[in-house]
Amino acid sequence: MPFDISDESSHQRMTLPVHNISAYCFAPLQDLQALRSKLTRACQIWNLRGTILLATEGINLFVAGSADEVDQLLCLLRSMPGFEGLQPKISESHTQPFSRMLVKIKKEIISFGVPGIDPARNPAPKMTAHELKRWLDEGRPVTLLDTRNDYEVELGTFRNAVSLGIEHFREFPPALAKLSTLEKHHPLITFCTGGIRCEKAGPYLIQQGFQQVFQLEGGILKYFEACGNDHFQGECFVFDKRVGLSADLGESGHGLCYVCQSLLTIEEKADPRTVVGVSCPRCYRSPETLRAQSIEVHHARLKLATTPLPGRLPKDNFRPLSIDARHDGWTLGNFLTDVFPHLPQPYWLERFANGEILDPHLQPVLATQQVHSGERYCTREPLQVEPDVSVDIQILYEDRSLIVINKPAPLPMHPSGRYYRNTLQSILQQVYAPQKPRPAHRLDANTSGVVVFTRTARFARILQPQFEQGKVYKRYLARIVGHPPQDTFACDAPLSATAGRTGSRVIDATTGIASFTEFRVLVRSADGTSLVIATPKTGRTNQIRVHLWHLGWPIMGDATYLAGHTLGNMQTLSVEDSPLCLHAWQLTFQHPQHSAPISFEATAPLWAQG
Repeated sequence: MPFDISDESSHQRMTLPVHNISAYCFAPLQDLQALRSKLTRACQIWNLRGTILLATEGINLFVAGSADEVDQLLCLLRSMPGFEGLQPKISESHTQPFSRMLVKIKKEIISFGVPGIDPARNPAPKMTAHELKRWLDEGRPVTLLDTRNDYEVELGTFRNAVSLGIEHFREFPPALAKLSTLEKHHPLITFCTGGIRCEKAGPYLIQQGFQQVFQLEGGILKYFEACGNDHFQGECFVFDKRVGLSADLGESGHGLCYVCQSLLTIEEKADPRTVVGVSCPRCYRSPETLRAQSIEVHHARLKLATTPLPGRLPKDNFRPLSIDARHDGWTLGNFLTDVFPHLPQPYWLERFANGEILDPHLQPVLATQQVHSGERYCTREPLQVEPDVSVDIQILYEDRSLIVINKPAPLPMHPSGRYYRNTLQSILQQVYAPQKPRPAHRLDANTSGVVVFTRTARFARILQPQFEQGKVYKRYLARIVGHPPQDTFACDAPLSATAGRTGSRVIDATTGIASFTEFRVLVRSADGTSLVIATPKTGRTNQIRVHLWHLGWPIMGDATYLAGHTLGNMQTLSVEDSPLCLHAWQLTFQHPQHSAPISFEATAPLWAQG
């Protein structure tokens, strides 16, 4: 049998030219799932590619392959009842125009959406290509109605044809209703690429009262085959990689942008801005433009995420507890009293009794629970309302790997203490969901300026070591109390390795960690303050604040190091307090994707501009 499906042809290779067929037939079909499986297997064996649509009303196909294998498919289809007369439109190409083979089951083989249209039982009269040409040659009064989509019409159509300006065939009925120029008693000839759309458009027109309706048999492709390009301007659009066919059914060289649906000239196809599935010269947007648009979207999301402040609504907060090596084997109760010595044991026993100490699955645990290094637990803080913070968050830059922020103050970086939802990290994770941006470094809650987040763990592993190893160039602005006598000065006093009870660091000349900061005076103001640039060469916690305090020029607004040059209470300022006059001004590091240096600068706050 010529259409017998065997494995013998699976090893054959398609030879040029490639045969491209398009065909359809309206005839009743049943058991579509079994037919789909049969056709899928056959096309795989015969090395065919394209699309076959199956519906209870018939079949529609666009398939390409070698001549012999295409013939085998046609023989198989013609063996089915009702499809004996299936006649395809055939063209040739030098390359396979389809990337894969799909056999799909649909409600309609051409989507129209109007019930009661039955081309198999009630078709519109057909007109052959030669008859249409004769009518046009004789100049008969006739209306040619192009039923195709607007981008198809753009490539070519019959002279003086009427187009409905639709983007999808389903729009045909409402578009026709708006078209008042068609006279119902004049001859009306519909046409499309291969005829299938006219099979439904014709009966619909008759249903709407048009008296002399014909459809071009075989569509434009059959007309090209029989009559060439007489009375036709341009090329015929086809739904494959060839895009356009000339009157000799050869490839025209046009392209199609699958993003914006624009037809592309040969020159536009060769343009470097044309990337299949990404862009073409007509829809291309530079990386800078795309970045600006993305930042605009995320600024809008920031406003939604912070109006109102998320921490204003009472909600349970969950604060993490990580078990370190020193506490391996301890009970959870003893661990908590050791880590939080200022909180008595009865306080923790009450928390356990209230079910507020939880395991990683958020299940309550007992004080006697034995813990091990690396385990994580958490406390539940019931119905917390968090203090207000500043949320004037400005996105300076973003790409696939980074988000660079000009952080306002006061605003904590990540959940801790009284803050969980009113933190920069929590807000950004809501704005950039499902991604979970994580900080590559940190700024104090009361410090404003440039801070960098990575968008994935992979980029975090690349970028964070630069900060840890001191490979990042940083410059801060600070307004200090006093007028240093020299324009440039430095401090190399070592900082204590651990924080004190208030979380602050101090100078520790005996066991402290080596620290070094350079300073340069920009302005000495009449109010007794000075504006300085601070350049930390090491990255110790509170380094700039401690060094300026140690030198006798503490930073304005520093609740910890300002008052009387003695340590105060370290805490996040309220939005009503005078600001800490410390601003992370400039930052330079190597980009985690291409390792080129990249620099950012955050606009100086008002206290640094006077």
